[in-house]
Amino acid sequence: MNIFEALRDSHERQRSYADALIQTHGDSAERAEAYKRLKEELQAHETAEERHFYIPLMAHDNGIDPSRHAISEHHEMDEMMETLDETEMSSPAWLATAKKLAEKVHHHLKEEEQKFFQMAGKLLDDKQKETLGGKYLKEHKELLAS
Repeated sequence: MNIFEALRDSHERQRSYADALIQTHGDSAERAEAYKRLKEELQAHETAEERHFYIPLMAHDNGIDPSRHAISEHHEMDEMMETLDETEMSSPAWLATAKKLAEKVHHHLKEEEQKFFQMAGKLLDDKQKETLGGKYLKEHKELLAS
């Protein structure tokens, strides 16, 4: 599986988890579980993606700015998750932040798939795409298990 296929699989899970999260209500077990799934997937994805997609792209001049932008968006999502962790789940502020997080997730994934993947496809050779895909999948799986 190449890096793009591996990332798209995780992106589909993130979209599904983000959509499920904003359909939940109050301080419920359903909301807690939906948030836990999204948070775990985002954190594992961000770490593995930065190591096995964005850092290799930064070796190319054309990959530096898009990589910095994407990593900055990862940081924004992390900050929203910190806010969610510190806010009562039953609070209207919690749902408002969760909606912002879901919007950011959707924006970020769309941007990656429609802009960054095309740019990266030109910068990485086929062997790199396959190697990075395997490394990404291995680390992503290990991070989810820990």
